[in-house]
Amino acid sequence: MRKTKGRLKTKMVKIEKEKNLQVTFCKRKNGLFKKANELCTLCNARVAIILFSPSGKVFSFGHTKVETIIDRFGKTDHPDSNIQSNMQLGEIHQNSTIRGLNNRLTEVIFLYYYSEILLCLRKL
Repeated sequence: MRKTKGRLKTKMVKIEKEKNLQVTFCKRKNGLFKKANELCTLCNARVAIILFSPSGKVFSFGHTKVETIIDRFGKTDHPDSNIQSNMQLGEIHQNSTIRGLNNRLTEVIFLYYYSEILLCLRKL
């Protein structure tokens, strides 16, 4: 018979107590950054994490640097942008127009968030 309950599963609901919320955030942030560091070390991966705490503080982890990884992400071609060879010309034109608009929208959204992230990082 067990003397303790052991490690219980945590319910995924918002923590109401401010003190408990801050403690949980800090512990999970540290755990997340530790796992990201392990991923970088073991797999030679490039990882960037940007966290906004409940109190509004910004935390970042980047291997090598967050800005470098974000720049690289913005310049990467995504595999979904390839056109299938068996499409009709009309479909290709329509899809390329939609794809172009989607790419432009993604770029604008990326630039917006990138500028916001840089502003936050400069405040650190």
